[in-house]
Amino acid sequence: MSWPDPNPDPQLLKQLGIAPFQQRLPWWGGDLQTLRDTLRPVDLPIDQGQPLEIQVPALSSGAAGSGALLAFLDCPPEPKAVVVILHGLGGSSRREGVRRLGVALGREGYAVLRLNMRGADPGRHLAGGTYAAQCNSDLLPVLHRARQLCRTLTPEGAPLPLFGAGLSLGGTMLLNACLSTQVERVAAGLDPARQPLDGLFCASSPLDLAACSASIERPRNRVYQRWLLQRLVRQTLADPFGVSDLDLGRLSGAEQPRTIRAFDSSVTAPRWGFVDVDAYYREASPLQHLIQSPQHLPPTLMLQALDDPWVPARSALDLREAVSTHQTIQLIFTREGGHNGFHGRAGCWADALAASWLQTLI
Repeated sequence: MSWPDPNPDPQLLKQLGIAPFQQRLPWWGGDLQTLRDTLRPVDLPIDQGQPLEIQVPALSSGAAGSGALLAFLDCPPEPKAVVVILHGLGGSSRREGVRRLGVALGREGYAVLRLNMRGADPGRHLAGGTYAAQCNSDLLPVLHRARQLCRTLTPEGAPLPLFGAGLSLGGTMLLNACLSTQVERVAAGLDPARQPLDGLFCASSPLDLAACSASIERPRNRVYQRWLLQRLVRQTLADPFGVSDLDLGRLSGAEQPRTIRAFDSSVTAPRWGFVDVDAYYREASPLQHLIQSPQHLPPTLMLQALDDPWVPARSALDLREAVSTHQTIQLIFTREGGHNGFHGRAGCWADALAASWLQTLI
C-alpha cells in the first residue's frame, strides 16, 4: 500500500526537540517492534508505587457488583502535573510499556497514577467483571479521584494539571471518557463544564473497533490473537465475584471464543449493556465522535505507526484529514514502530515524545 507523507506537521517534532523516529536494530519491522518488550524484558527500577483503591459503581448490566479499581501512585517531590496512565487489552499497571512510560515521566517531574482497569491484575480481586473500550462509569470516578490528587499534592499552591496517557486500548478508553456526556460527568462527581483531562496522549490507540477486530483476525496475526484471548479468558474466569454457568460454558467449553470479536460478543458487549457486538463496536469507537465534535477533547496528541500489525492506520489517517484545520487534535505518524513499540536508538521514542509534548501544556 502506498501511504501519504507520514508526518502531518514537520515543525511539531522540531518544536518539541525530538528527532524523527528511527527504529533500532535488531528490532526491525512492525512485528519485532511490537514484540520487543516480550522478547527482551525491560530493565526497570523496583516498583515502589503507592497502592490506591478507587471505588466504582456496579456495571449497568448488573452482571457484577460494585467494587474498586487498584491504581499505583508514583510521586516525585514537588510534581508539576499528574498523569493517569492506562494499559491496553490484556495488560495491567505492571506491564513493561506502562511501567517504562511511568518511569520516563517520573524522571521529568510528573506524578504518575498507573491504573488497573476492571478485571486486570493485580487488582482482579477488587471488582467483578472485565473492562471495555467504553467504560466511563469506571473511568470517570478515577479521573475525579485524580483531580483530588491534583489539589492535595500541592496544598499551598494552585491545583496541578491533570493529563492522561493511554497505550493501545487505554487511549481509546481515555478518548471515550473525554467524549462523555454531562450526565455521566455529574454522576462521577466531575464538573460537567470542564474537561475530565487537561491534555491527552495516545499511542497506537484503536479508533474503529470493528476495523481492529478484522485486522487481528488476519491469518498473519493468529499468534497475537491467541495470546490476547488467553489473557482475556483467564481474567474473566478469575472473577472473585463468580462466573455464571452460561459464561463458564462459553469460555471453557466447546463454544470457547476463537476470536476477539467472539469474546466481545459473548462477554464484553452484554456485560456493558450493549445490544450486541456490532452496537458495542459502533458506539465505543471514538472515530466518528472525534470527527463530528473534535472540540469536545482537551489538547490531544495521537501517535500511530503505519506498520502497526494490530491497529490499522487508516482510521487515524481519516481522522487527520477530517480535523486538519482543528488545533485540538494533533497526529504524528511514523513509517515504523509497530504496535506500541517505537523502540529507537535512545530507548522508547514514544515515551520521550509524550514527556516533551505534555510539557508544552503546562
